[in-house]
Amino acid sequence: MLLPSDVEIDELILQLASPLHPPEYDAFIAAAQAVVGSIPCVGVGSAYRALASLQARYVSYPPDPRIAAGPKHYRQTKLMLLPPVGADDGKALGKQRAAWARR
Repeated sequence: MLLPSDVEIDELILQLASPLHPPEYDAFIAAAQAVVGSIPCVGVGSAYRALASLQARYVSYPPDPRIAAGPKHYRQTKLMLLPPVGADDGKALGKQRAAWARR
């Protein structure tokens, strides 16, 4: 069994830090090196499992405007403001059913 080199783990840390902004990037690298140093049996897989949850704490997602506006099905649309389309009265509906039944 081959033991991973420090270079592989350093590359993993840099890959996980790459999407972060500069202040978060530096803080993540320092925290990641501390976490990797505290793992008793360091392998690339165990390092990844420990660092993936750590990375989630340093990511700052942009605000989602859809959440602020609310669900789309509650918003008023032009179609919702118009009168309903369909059966105007009972006679028209009866004529449509009769015509369909004759086909």
